Amino acid sequence: MTSPAKLRPPANILLIQLGDIGDVVLTTPTIRALKESYPDARVSIMVRKPFGTLLAGDPHLHEVVESIKPRGKLFKVMGEYLGFAGRLRRARYDLAIDLRTGDRGAFLSFITGAAERVGRRVGEQWSWHDLMFTRVLPESLPAGPAGVHPGADQSLRIIRELGIDTPDSLPRLYVAPHDREQGVALLAKAGLAPGGRMVTLNPFSRWAYKEWDSGKWRAVIEWLWDQHQLPSVIIGSPEEAAAAEAIINGLEGRAFSLAGKTTLGELTAVISLSSLHIGVDSAAPHMAAALGIATATIHGPSDWRDWRLSDDRHRIITPATECVPCHGMGCDDSRKSRCLEELSVAEVIADIDRILLMQRDSGGQAT
Repeated sequence: MTSPAKLRPPANILLIQLGDIGDVVLTTPTIRALKESYPDARVSIMVRKPFGTLLAGDPHLHEVVESIKPRGKLFKVMGEYLGFAGRLRRARYDLAIDLRTGDRGAFLSFITGAAERVGRRVGEQWSWHDLMFTRVLPESLPAGPAGVHPGADQSLRIIRELGIDTPDSLPRLYVAPHDREQGVALLAKAGLAPGGRMVTLNPFSRWAYKEWDSGKWRAVIEWLWDQHQLPSVIIGSPEEAAAAEAIINGLEGRAFSLAGKTTLGELTAVISLSSLHIGVDSAAPHMAAALGIATATIHGPSDWRDWRLSDDRHRIITPATECVPCHGMGCDDSRKSRCLEELSVAEVIADIDRILLMQRDSGGQAT
């Protein structure tokens, strides 16, 4: 095995992470590692719009750049792209690192004009994609040592090839002060007392086969209130707002909805103020864990083993069936998951109860 080729010390670094919210969260150890290795350098990151507010409070970042995807007439689109390209060139990055293998990230890396541009090869054969970079790494890279967070290692593997590493691979999010103020205000407006305890719930996924029955969520909400006097705050996107309202209908005083009412930064603040986050396989559990909040996450067909944190504050709740995880889009790719349909309320609340009792015994928030 060859030793990593070390970089000349860069002064202005741009990470390009055009993945989903969970990918952005899992990139935070890479951000820290770069800042630790080059403390005098400016470290910036490019993410998809509107994910930038997620990282607004990160003290290791100089700037968060949101990529653009303009729509409209040809000349308008071209004008916006040229303006964005000019902005990237004026930033004078001397190192750009694309953390994915998509064409868009590769092209944007090239557009920066950085003297050093690092990316991975797509497949095993040379392609035009390679021309976008000055240093092309293999698509498949060696895994990190034992104990490295598997999800975070996807990005850490890349910078490890450049001679950069960190002993701390835990993802971390930081809440910007203005987002915290807004989060507190949103909770108060919803009817929650300032400083009061609560649980955040995210029952939603982009993929319906990862979701659990809404009636069972109502039962969990009622149990949280009856047994632990914990109100529930449902979070989600604007598209999920109606479904959230349907779940909490008739549960006044016990459940509230902020679905569709927050920016990502404000959502980060709301989650950070909770005692526990309960959800399904989506971005929210990654966010909660990165904020130091205990999590209980329901998984069915999808695999959790590369993403979970290995401590008792973070529990994965799975159906007791041999086929789990099947890695399919539901049973036989039917987009329906019998394993989740059969997962009972009793099984879910048993795991939630363990977390809450552990918090009580350790002097945590929940009782």
